[in-house]
Amino acid sequence: MKHSSALKIMLPLIGLLALFAAGMGIFYQTPGAPYPLTTFRGEEVTINARGLYYWDTVSSAAQMQANDLVTLTLGLPLLAVSFWRTLRGSLRGRMLLAGTLAFILYTYITMCFGAHYNAFFLIYVALFSLSLFAFVLVMMSFDLSSLPAHFSAKLPRGWIAGLLFFAAAFLSLAWLGRILPTLAPASSSAWERGGVSGIPTLDNTTSMFIQVMDLGIIVPVCLLAGILLLRRKPWGYLLASVGLMKFLTMSTAVSLMALNMARLGLPVSAVELIVFPALAIANLVMVTLLLQNIQG
Repeated sequence: MKHSSALKIMLPLIGLLALFAAGMGIFYQTPGAPYPLTTFRGEEVTINARGLYYWDTVSSAAQMQANDLVTLTLGLPLLAVSFWRTLRGSLRGRMLLAGTLAFILYTYITMCFGAHYNAFFLIYVALFSLSLFAFVLVMMSFDLSSLPAHFSAKLPRGWIAGLLFFAAAFLSLAWLGRILPTLAPASSSAWERGGVSGIPTLDNTTSMFIQVMDLGIIVPVCLLAGILLLRRKPWGYLLASVGLMKFLTMSTAVSLMALNMARLGLPVSAVELIVFPALAIANLVMVTLLLQNIQG
């Protein structure tokens, strides 16, 4: 495979750093007890005050620890198996590797900008940078002109595209439903007066960074992948595999986040408890079908 020498250095580094960061996120604890805080926006939050995520809210810490668990139990095993298969010349392995790197890249972009500053900041930056360039190298290694020929005619392109369209629509409606009400005239005037009614719940962060990632990158990728896959374009097959793997890992992570938040007595919506587990199952089915229909 092209660029295999560079990837042989980068991927073990990604694995070791992610293992350390995610493991410490879950298992490193310090004495302390959560305490309430009123943010400068007037929002009432509860600071975690323990462990690696000391300055994050209890809600944010629960979500990040759930994501750490998915990294340890799903992301890193997939990284190891897919890279091993890739080195053996497997196209399935390379497809899995691209999707797994997309998950790790997304995860540590959000940690760089979403987690309150802690001792692992440079590790998050290193994981962000390594996974970005490793993802680019893997994507560059595909021969796009011959890629469609490696997929069976039995590939359920319509079902895969439909799931990608549904995921894009779901994310768009979920996040715009939180953002658009704040742009109403009454909300805007409250915001200008210093009130909090016009500001969405930010949970001690400065902006809606997850929504930036999802609306700015994930939604367009899903739409583009679905359209190109239906048209049997090479980029459609490649982006569809990345999109399915991303949603499989993301929906699994969000499902665990919801369970972890419910365990701590934090408010959890029915969407998080029902829709995301259903998305995880649907994506698992589609990833399986995608891989089964790759020839060579």
